Amino acid sequence: MKHIVRFFLIITLSSAVILLGISSLNKSQGYSGKNTLTVYNWGDYIDEDLITKFEKQTGIKVIYETFDSNEAMMTKIEQGGTNYDVAVPSEYMIDKMRQENLLIPLDHSKLPNLKNIDSRFMDLPFDPENKYSVPYFWGTVGIVYNPKMLHNKKITSWNDLWDPDLKNQILLTDGAREIMGMGLNSLGYSLNDTNKQHLRQAKEKLDKLTPNVKAIVGDEIKMLMANEEAALGIVWSGDASEIMYENEDLDYVVPQEGSNLWFDNMVIPKTAKNIDAAHKFINFMLDPKVAAKNTDYVGYSTPNKQALNYLDKEVVEDERFYPSPELTKKLEVYENLGKRNLATYNELFLQFKMHRK
Repeated sequence: MKHIVRFFLIITLSSAVILLGISSLNKSQGYSGKNTLTVYNWGDYIDEDLITKFEKQTGIKVIYETFDSNEAMMTKIEQGGTNYDVAVPSEYMIDKMRQENLLIPLDHSKLPNLKNIDSRFMDLPFDPENKYSVPYFWGTVGIVYNPKMLHNKKITSWNDLWDPDLKNQILLTDGAREIMGMGLNSLGYSLNDTNKQHLRQAKEKLDKLTPNVKAIVGDEIKMLMANEEAALGIVWSGDASEIMYENEDLDYVVPQEGSNLWFDNMVIPKTAKNIDAAHKFINFMLDPKVAAKNTDYVGYSTPNKQALNYLDKEVVEDERFYPSPELTKKLEVYENLGKRNLATYNELFLQFKMHRK
């Protein structure tokens, strides 16, 4: 028994020494609680030169970590193992996080640059009065396609995808909300429809699309489309911009029936230890010149109205990525449908994937 006690005592003392050493090392390098900010963002979703600029301007050291899904991000914050000061979830997840008390209300008096955000993108249902979140980027879900491979056929509608001539020519992104949403929109239903009969109809229509579907893939869709492995792909607008940069023969369209209007917003999670620095970082990212530089790097659409003045005119006038108000009215933000309804979406999407086999 004494050996066991001695063993655990040694382990405890060793851990304490290691933690003390790490703390001392961090302090010697300028990393302490008061001047350290931990940011949790999607991969490759910021111009890292801006992080360096923020550090030089403020003296605050930024620890930058990335996630690959909203669900993974939320799980990490729920667990509380890391004190994230700023995170960048999507709209439906912000709604869920605020309902589960995982967010700290923003102090708008510390965000003077909030005035630069286009009013169209403020006070949305997932966060009334922007109590918890500030818009970071926005975009759409649509169709990237290769006119050359389609003999110059123009794509304007979701229903164009069911053309028998497109056999084995379509890549779908591996997302239940996106693909079930495509089926719902093609039938004239809402992206947030929870009517089980409508959902079943959407799934049955997707089953009829199977001969045209070459594959259901993740991030590799960008490379596959750029390399002309397929004629069409269902993608987010930012991915479409990146694909089109790699292959200028491609085009992008938001279907006329409507589609998803998505937002990624900056929030301060309950795990935050440096709330003041979090506000400084958010306000810094809302500066028009900073937002414009970040937009140039990331390629998604900025909600920062003043930043548009610092972007190329051909970019901000491109209605494929900055849709007209008329089209924007047809777009829907994903709502948090609750666990039961999301499970239905996921189950029907899984059945569709299994049907392909």
